[in-house]
Amino acid sequence: MNGRKPEPLWDDDPREIAGYRLLARIGEGGMGTVFLTRSHDGALPVALKLIRREHAQSENFRRRFAREVEAARRVSGPHLVQVVDHDAEAERPWLATRYVPGLPLDEALGGHGPLPLPSVLMLTAGAARALDAVHTAGLIHRDVKPGNLLLTAEGPWLLDFGIARAADGTSVLTTVGRMVGTPKYMSPEHALGRQLTPASDVFTLGLVAAEAAAGRHPYGEGGGLVVATRIAGTDREPPDLSAHPPALRRILSATLAARPEDRPSAAEVAELCGACDFTAWLPKRVASAVTATTRASTKPSDPRTTAWLPGRRRTR
Repeated sequence: MNGRKPEPLWDDDPREIAGYRLLARIGEGGMGTVFLTRSHDGALPVALKLIRREHAQSENFRRRFAREVEAARRVSGPHLVQVVDHDAEAERPWLATRYVPGLPLDEALGGHGPLPLPSVLMLTAGAARALDAVHTAGLIHRDVKPGNLLLTAEGPWLLDFGIARAADGTSVLTTVGRMVGTPKYMSPEHALGRQLTPASDVFTLGLVAAEAAAGRHPYGEGGGLVVATRIAGTDREPPDLSAHPPALRRILSATLAARPEDRPSAAEVAELCGACDFTAWLPKRVASAVTATTRASTKPSDPRTTAWLPGRRRTR
């Protein structure tokens, strides 16, 4: 819901939801469309997710969406985007969170290559602290991946609780009719369809850390299901981590352990990464891209206008 550069509203997009004047589109996915708006007092940029009509017509989906909202509101901590408002009973349910402008990790890696070791350690520590807050609230994120980690000048942010799951196994919300999670960023137990614990998030954080440092997935190239199959067999063929520096290799070996009970907790991962100082924590090339994205994302400071948006509005 955050980090993407705003785009013009489409002709058939709403212009206002529950008193929130919509300024731009941020993105669109299987659950709905995300819009940029501002808090009612105009002080805070907000990302508002409007659920698709077909999902809104499902009572089962509505109940699960309401549980997602309640779950998200329970989670608070560093490096986490907070829920600021919602209405699960609206004709089309919606959820509003703080809007954090920045550069998604997948875009940073694709455009600027791997991160240096100090940046990787701070990225991992920040994400681990966020996961610790999620786990403390009794939830499992289930979709830790580069696209859900946002790089900002103040540190990393963990995004998207849309498929979170209660640690007791009770589903909070899943995308209707689809496999939950991203195959290339699943733990072995997730890929095998077994019950998940917070240790699953720790494994996927290890995948992200390894990729951030090397610029490539530790289980190699290929389609999502091909990589997920390799991950599922990691007890027989673990990834080769020899190219990673020793300080990171120790963390990766622990987080990517085949058995969930052999992995450290998220809080322990943060401790393994050491102290963090997010002052100038990114290399210059990435920091410049973060600054450019932030400036583009925060242009519409006046909630009364969207005249800044370039281009012709499109129709679906």
